[in-house]
Amino acid sequence: MGEQTLLEAEDLHLHFGGVSALSGVGFTLAQGELHAMIGPNGAGKTSVLNVISGIYRPQAGRLRFAGRNLLDLKPYQVAQAGIARSFQNIELFQHMSVLDNLLVGRHRWIKAGVLACGLFLGRGRRQEIAHRRRAEEIIDFLEIEHIRHARVGNLPYGLQKRVELGRALALEPKLLLLDEPVAGMNVEETEDIARFILDIKEELGITILLVEHDMRLVMDISDRVTVLDFGKKIAAGTPQEVARNQAVIEAYLGEPHEAA
Repeated sequence: MGEQTLLEAEDLHLHFGGVSALSGVGFTLAQGELHAMIGPNGAGKTSVLNVISGIYRPQAGRLRFAGRNLLDLKPYQVAQAGIARSFQNIELFQHMSVLDNLLVGRHRWIKAGVLACGLFLGRGRRQEIAHRRRAEEIIDFLEIEHIRHARVGNLPYGLQKRVELGRALALEPKLLLLDEPVAGMNVEETEDIARFILDIKEELGITILLVEHDMRLVMDISDRVTVLDFGKKIAAGTPQEVARNQAVIEAYLGEPHEAA
């Protein structure tokens, strides 16, 4: 795991009227690490992802990505900076093919003008070919070659989640935010996604912030874990350290997990 800090959150406060979603939350992500964020429902995990994505703007705190202040950026600028995200609820274009959904994820890299792209000439043609080649590489990486031209809305849930992961990868992010990537999946589908997440980290070198309720997955693949409860950070450390933390056990885990 790299030692260089890629993302740094400090003293984040987020309120909605009288409801406090985040109260002084802070954490860091090192370049190349797989960092999990866990906690009960309503703990503030997705709020953290929404702040990083630029969807929510906190009332106080600092958030820096590769030395750049993220809190000044709009969501599309956050994507341009190199942060991609998958969602807990599938947000794909259901009427489009798998390949076309991945090509949507290439929007960050489109430089040719509307006319050149529309007429498929010159620079527009070269870029279209390059983007399709990259999308096909992601299709091969995620082992979905057999459904590349299938309409997404006709696919099983597990494959749709894999396509959404592919669309995020099409952005070629430095940081990948995963919001409950295995929610609703069976054991086999969960094992597949876990393998792909590890491959994304180890083969593609992408830093990952994972929000997930599947504790076996978190404990098996994470480098570090941050635990939230009622909008506050109550623990942080390796999976083994967190699993033995009494505050975490009382708030979420229910009982200690055996060290791997």
